[in-house]
Amino acid sequence: MSRIRPFRPGDEAALADICLRTADLGGDATGLLDDDRLWAEVFVLPYVARHPELAFVVETDDGRVAGYIVSAPDTDDFERWFRTEWWPRVAAEWPLPAAERTRQDGLLRYADSRGAEPDPYQSGGYPAHLHIDLLPELQGEGWGRRLIQTLAEALRERGVAGVHLVAGAENAGAVAFYPRVGFVPLPGPPSVRAFGMRLS
Repeated sequence: MSRIRPFRPGDEAALADICLRTADLGGDATGLLDDDRLWAEVFVLPYVARHPELAFVVETDDGRVAGYIVSAPDTDDFERWFRTEWWPRVAAEWPLPAAERTRQDGLLRYADSRGAEPDPYQSGGYPAHLHIDLLPELQGEGWGRRLIQTLAEALRERGVAGVHLVAGAENAGAVAFYPRVGFVPLPGPPSVRAFGMRLS
């Protein structure tokens, strides 16, 4: 039977694969960029490098990792680290484009801009943020709710007051899912939908 367990070293390749296969508004993003590796370098691998204690995976009964949740307990701190330590090491392989002509250009420019401004949700009582992804075989089975509950408890144990996330406005599945598991809508630009959950 599938189970939730803490992230452990060696899971990175599986997490990168899941990230890629869910990066296109919940669908498979394979081939959308010149280099598929970029998705994970922005959206999952920095989290397990910085906060492995706040990463949990769903392991299937045949030993595969098919879903995960990762988090940073202090978004501003994480984004400063991403900007000054993580991204400079990673970005050496992908020069910053002068303009956004492709989807990869846009992702590189987004990554390069992270940490330049304070996070708007941190000061509103939602200092942590998360990313969660499940392969289709796990979707609709309650694993998303259980991963969020597991992370919420871990954040509460650390005294974190709240957690937020941002989803693409066109990601209908995500936009419908988060209110069902205890998140409330937060203000945001039209291109995204932001949600928060109080933990104390």
